[in-house]
Amino acid sequence: MGRKRWLGLIAGLLLVAGTGCSRQDEQEAGGAEKQASGRRLQIAVIPKGTAQSFWQTVKAGAEQAGREENADITFIGPTEETATVEQKNIVDAQITRRVDAIVLAACDARALVPTVRKAQQAGIPVVTIDSGIDPDISYRFVATDNRKGGAAAAEALNKLLPDGGKVGLVPFVKGASSSDDREAGFKEALRQYPKLQLVSTLYSNSDVNKAQEVVNAMLAAHPDLAGIFAANQAGGVGAAQALKLKGLQGKVKLVAYDAGEEEIAALKAGIIQALIVQRPFEMGYQGVKSAIEAIRSGKVGSDTPVRVDTGVTTVTMENFNDPEIQKLLYPSGAPR
Repeated sequence: MGRKRWLGLIAGLLLVAGTGCSRQDEQEAGGAEKQASGRRLQIAVIPKGTAQSFWQTVKAGAEQAGREENADITFIGPTEETATVEQKNIVDAQITRRVDAIVLAACDARALVPTVRKAQQAGIPVVTIDSGIDPDISYRFVATDNRKGGAAAAEALNKLLPDGGKVGLVPFVKGASSSDDREAGFKEALRQYPKLQLVSTLYSNSDVNKAQEVVNAMLAAHPDLAGIFAANQAGGVGAAQALKLKGLQGKVKLVAYDAGEEEIAALKAGIIQALIVQRPFEMGYQGVKSAIEAIRSGKVGSDTPVRVDTGVTTVTMENFNDPEIQKLLYPSGAPR
């Protein structure tokens, strides 16, 4: 290769490198400019759904962080947790609106990845909460360690059934990372408890009526069923309704994820024996705080995002009245 061609190649490489640095500098400067301008930042918080009280608690945490950070929070999600296409359309609309950042709980771990990339290509940081994406290219992932949560449910059933027995599992949406992880964590932990035999796994689609239907099917197929793990709020409520209507409350031990109002009432009534409780307020709060941090840094995502584990706690009537448990169950200070 001639001297001129070598010089031309070197100059081209230097230009590309300079352009890359320039773009990063521009992003960082843009983030600083947004803060310095004094205008209110626009943060879109997009959950998997809005009907369950879990998501309303996420909203409360997000709005608290918004007040602290001089940011406007738009909380908008699909009608159902299975409505992946609707959620993608919502994200697209917020990209068009040119929000400053997006906080997302993905309905489907893989299907939302191209949409997240689209947001990032538009210079919009994306933080994931509760249910992440695969591959995870978000700036940060704020969630429960759902495998640990699933394992905690298996441990709770083992304590409730010291003589063992047949158990059923009610995950919610196949392909949603939080559901998949709870299912996997539960099944992995069952290996430690050989007296517990998993005989049925049926999905609720995050629908109370569907959960009641699948639990009825489990009971019909396995009249000697000893325990059930319902892996989210809708599943827990539906399972509790099924057991109550069949007069099996307390006879079939029920462990449920989350701590919605109806689940807490079922715990007090002895229909649910244990709740695996997350911290949805913290997810919303830390999600927005992380989004603000991303704006300030000028970063839209990461190949190796930091994961923030918001924790999980097993709640029974034995520890129900502990002050820390009360704060966890009623983050807004609701009465016992």
